[in-house]
Amino acid sequence: MPLRLPRSPLTWGVLAVIVVASVLGLGWFQPWKLVTDAEVDEELSVVATTPPAAGAPTPTVAPAGPTVVSGGDFVTHEHDTTGSARIVRDADGRHRLELVGLDTSNGPDLRVWLTDQPVRAGTAGWRVFDDGRRVELGRLKGNRGDQGYDIPAGVDLTGLTSVSIWCERFAVSFGAAPLTPTG
Repeated sequence: MPLRLPRSPLTWGVLAVIVVASVLGLGWFQPWKLVTDAEVDEELSVVATTPPAAGAPTPTVAPAGPTVVSGGDFVTHEHDTTGSARIVRDADGRHRLELVGLDTSNGPDLRVWLTDQPVRAGTAGWRVFDDGRRVELGRLKGNRGDQGYDIPAGVDLTGLTSVSIWCERFAVSFGAAPLTPTG
């Protein structure tokens, strides 16, 4: 039986609307990102990993190399997220956020934010990070691997106690890590 095409202009109009809506929907949601990964393997700062032994004198001179000033492990929000985040201060005083072993879902319009909001587990923490003070460090470079983000010199880190992998398009956190001071 041969294929019969509709002859009604209304039917063609409905088909056109469906096609346009489908294309726009695919562009907005980008569902293929849920099954694709972008891996990043940037070189991270080499920092001292062992604290001074108990009873050892506390150094009075600042270390010559990079030091970790705060950090924590990621908590899952909208999507499974693991890895850790740390803020590293270079010997010249500049700061950098480093994501170590990050593993989360890919998604549309993902950003890296430093925020003043507490990290809460589960759905209670999904949407809090756009409520207070935040500093966007840029688009997420990849949903897997090690990556670093320079923190602009004028940013006051006081009170910025967490980092969120934030989906700007849907206003939701994929995952977040507390930034607990190390010293």
